[in-house]
Amino acid sequence: MKKIILSAFAICALTTYTIAQDVTVEANPMLSNALLFLNTPYAANTLDVTNNEELIVNADEVDCTTFVEYVLAMALCDEQGDDMMESDFATNLEKIRYRNGKIDGYTSRLHYITEWVSDNIKKGTIEDVTASKSKDVIPVFVNYMSTHPDRYKHLANSPENVAKMSQIEKQISGQKVSYIPKEKLPQDGFPWIKNGDIIAFTTNTSGLDISHMGIAIYLKGNLHLIHASSRDKKVIVDQVALYKQLDRDKHITGIRVLRMKK
Repeated sequence: MKKIILSAFAICALTTYTIAQDVTVEANPMLSNALLFLNTPYAANTLDVTNNEELIVNADEVDCTTFVEYVLAMALCDEQGDDMMESDFATNLEKIRYRNGKIDGYTSRLHYITEWVSDNIKKGTIEDVTASKSKDVIPVFVNYMSTHPDRYKHLANSPENVAKMSQIEKQISGQKVSYIPKEKLPQDGFPWIKNGDIIAFTTNTSGLDISHMGIAIYLKGNLHLIHASSRDKKVIVDQVALYKQLDRDKHITGIRVLRMKK
């Protein structure tokens, strides 16, 4: 078995230390692996480069979802750092990215984060921390992909895939999920939100459930986000505290907090 070549993820050790010097990254594989991606260019649609659905790994360009998936897949490996095995990473990634952990065409990919969360909870890779910590709930209704097929390569000319996606959307819609309304999130976060937790932004954009994802990091006592930023065109530690970051977009309603379970 081959080891993962981490040179594609590499960053200057001094940069890592400067950003995370008040954060313990040892024994926190979610945080340490997230920091490896700093300055990686942002790019959308990196998973849609083939005609048939395949397990795509492109660590040289990421969007917010693939960034989180790669970090989680790396963190779930039994060995970390230079001892991480490529086969373990690939197995983890397929498990995370696809319904029931199996590739079966474009619609088997967990496109909506609500289903991504529930499917990965079922598979035991993550837990929904918000569910036990917040009494606030938000209803889920999704239909964006089936009503905007022209925006997706594998839907644009495939009525069959559109029909399948519409059925999946109906199965996702109607449920209520726990979340933290953005007006209730303090500058210093909550004690139960930990470094390395996955943060997902809930949205009121019609037909969507989640608009962005990233990894939690505390800097000088305030909660921030490591994320693949479309604004900055790369992975960054956002220097704006998360509670202020949420106010940048009027469509963001709050956050869900998820945690790797191993």
